[in-house]
Amino acid sequence: MTDDPRQRALYSAEQVRRIDRAAIEGHAIAGRTLMQRAAAAAFALLRRRWPRAQRLLLLVGHGNNGGDALLLGALACEAGLSVLAVALGAQSQGDAASARATYLAAGGTLWIATDDTELPAADVIVDGLFGSGLSRAVDGVAARLIAQANAAAGGVLALDVPSGLDADCGVPRGVALHADATICFVAWKQGLFTGAAADHCGARELALLELPSSVHAGFAAQAMLLDVGVFAALPARRADSNKGSFGHVLVVGGDAGYGGAVQLAAGAALRSGAGLVSVATRSAHVAALNAALPEAMARGVETAEDFDALLARASVLALGPGLGGSEWSQHLLARALASARPQVVDADALNLLARAPRALGAASVITPHPGEAARLLGCPVGSVQADRFAAVRALAQRHDCVAVLKGSGSLVAAPDGRIAVCRWGNAGMASGGTGDVLTGVIAALMAQGLAAWDAACVGVAAHARAGDLAAREGMRGLVARDLWPCLRRVLNGLDA
Repeated sequence: MTDDPRQRALYSAEQVRRIDRAAIEGHAIAGRTLMQRAAAAAFALLRRRWPRAQRLLLLVGHGNNGGDALLLGALACEAGLSVLAVALGAQSQGDAASARATYLAAGGTLWIATDDTELPAADVIVDGLFGSGLSRAVDGVAARLIAQANAAAGGVLALDVPSGLDADCGVPRGVALHADATICFVAWKQGLFTGAAADHCGARELALLELPSSVHAGFAAQAMLLDVGVFAALPARRADSNKGSFGHVLVVGGDAGYGGAVQLAAGAALRSGAGLVSVATRSAHVAALNAALPEAMARGVETAEDFDALLARASVLALGPGLGGSEWSQHLLARALASARPQVVDADALNLLARAPRALGAASVITPHPGEAARLLGCPVGSVQADRFAAVRALAQRHDCVAVLKGSGSLVAAPDGRIAVCRWGNAGMASGGTGDVLTGVIAALMAQGLAAWDAACVGVAAHARAGDLAAREGMRGLVARDLWPCLRRVLNGLDA
């Protein structure tokens, strides 16, 4: 990432079309020029990533995305590579028609795709079928070409957006291309960073096409990517400090049989810098917790008086890990929510909250995964995943708090509409307990003085980067507790 804020700004596909028009109409940059710049940027990436490639196969749509591919093909022909273009039709539109003529004049070969077309072997396939303008499910000849490209042995480079992937929501429309790399033009499309997008985009790169920043200035980004600058929100630690200087997190949960969840959250809170961590849980779990995590103060809670004594000393509550849904669970949650303490609400506490929705306030954070989000919103899980941006906004507004929608490309939303997107994390983190770890991280950051929004952004970033650090030893078999030591390294800037 560079210092240019446009490298972090995410826009809708319609916004990017308007930015493109603003460059052409307001800054006298010809559409053909933008297409040439896009082709040059994409060809440069191709040469860096696949320096030994000699055979290119271009998949060409009717519009500008196909034009980008054809001009890339012309550059490849001039560089002495063997290039075949397979086009969806005999004609291209607008500037793409000129690009087709340029490609053929450079010596490129072009086939018109039919139902029977079989793609030949290539070192790299360049996807220029649809780009960001797709508004329907892919079918017919295009779907068959994408399926063949996905099964091919060579590399795959997508231009702007992998064909078939919704540029706004990150979901496939029918079949979608699986690229090894995607080069996005003009501005980042928001759908490239959440949901299924990571499985389709591969490595992502943005080409601003030499546009001045003033072109983007009139358009408010839909969301912003988190970058390492988010850790600047962490407060410095004065030498004249003590354990009381860094807050007291109370982890509430661990109904019968679920003592591990509170241990994971408490350990994460300690590793994330909380000065004191207590655990309110079932008495049966106390001995095991004290043995496994002596730094945390585990207390058995069986009466209201037991719990109120712990609440009085806490500065931040972490509610839900292993909480369950029993009468004991409901009683603790009700008293915790009524305490007016800043809270991180997760897991079983979210399921209970779904039964009796309420506003939590700007000082609190909820951290649902898609299933919990669906229960909170009263909709199918598929609806959450179909538009994760809309879902996280709705969660933040409905509960009047900061909301984290977990998953690939975790999203953080504030009630005022701000959204941050996490670009880190990996599939190894898809194991039981990693959500409990995130709860402890965010609660610890709030205890150290970060506002809910900053704590959620820093916490999500630190959690994901810790997961990536842990995954250096392999994603398969990664467990939640592997994140504890990595959190300490990340939050101290030692994970580079």
